[in-house]
Formats: sequence, structure tokens, C-alpha cells
Amino acid sequence: MKSEDIIKEIDNLRLSEKLILVEDIWDSIARNNEQIPLPEWQKAELDERYSNYKNGKYKLHDWESVHEELRNKYK
Repeated sequence: MKSEDIIKEIDNLRLSEKLILVEDIWDSIARNNEQIPLPEWQKAELDERYSNYKNGKYKLHDWESVHEELRNKYK
């Protein structure tokens, strides 16, 4: 199927159906994430961040406090 045909089919969906489709696509990508290339610079950055986390160099914040801070910042 051509991408133009897929887009036409998507355009015919209701919003709720489109959201489910997007979720299904992301789930499909996640199931096959070993196929997604990870550049060496990105792996090094992730390794460093994880090391910093394990050594207590990062202060963690729960989602509720982050969400509240963002809401207050962008009122």
C-alpha cells in the first residue's frame, strides 16, 4: 500500500480511532526497538547519566511536582 493511500484511510478515521492507531504504531515500534540504531555518542550520554543517577549526582523529582512546576511556570 502506498503512503498516500494510507493517509487517505487515516483521514477517514474518527479522532478516537486515530489516537488508538498512533498508540498501536508506537507499541509496534517498542516491540522492535532493538532495530532502532543507537549512535555511540547517545549511548555514552545515557551511560553517563545513569552513572550519575546511581552515584546520587542527580536529584529526582516525582511527576506530580514536575507537572505542577510547569503549570505554574507557563500560566
